[in-house]
Amino acid sequence: MPRGRYSLHDPHDHTPLGEEHFNCAPGPSGWRYLSRTTSPSGETTGSVDLAIDELGRPIRLELHAAHWQVRGAALDGVTWVRTDPTGTHATEGNVRAHAFTGTSPAFLVAISRLLRLTPESPETRVRLVAFTDPVLAPLTVDQSWALVNSEAHATDNGPLIVEEYQVSALDTGERHTVHLAGDVVLSAPGIELEELETPPNAF
Repeated sequence: MPRGRYSLHDPHDHTPLGEEHFNCAPGPSGWRYLSRTTSPSGETTGSVDLAIDELGRPIRLELHAAHWQVRGAALDGVTWVRTDPTGTHATEGNVRAHAFTGTSPAFLVAISRLLRLTPESPETRVRLVAFTDPVLAPLTVDQSWALVNSEAHATDNGPLIVEEYQVSALDTGERHTVHLAGDVVLSAPGIELEELETPPNAF
């Protein structure tokens, strides 16, 4: 079960945003990721609980941030309920989208499992519902993913496959690179892997 720590920063001006302490593991239905986020001062700011099935579809999502809460799953596209900090108002949403996304590295791993790209695959378009910080506001986004490189690196535990993805935002044309090793993000915009106690799981 990989357990570790990501540092999070603003991808544009590199302002530190805090850390995400995580563990993740394959489960009977697919894969699960649990984490808590902290501010630069170390105070807990939120949490992520994401479970995907064997096909990469989100079967359960629970996010907490700034006392807001979102629960969601793949249902007629994706469906979610967002609850305000007082707990008195809840709004439901549904979009014909493939999956969820947000600032957590968990979403990058989940999307890669959903798409199952190979270096020979064409760029693949995916529609996502992003929950934006700090109040988990939903926003529908369209991205294009391509697996541009896959390399084996020798380690003490055997070869580690590192995959390089090029991700494009279709509304702005902005492109960025994501590096994954199994179910761990090595690097991505705004994300750096700082600690990893055990090797990643290979899917």
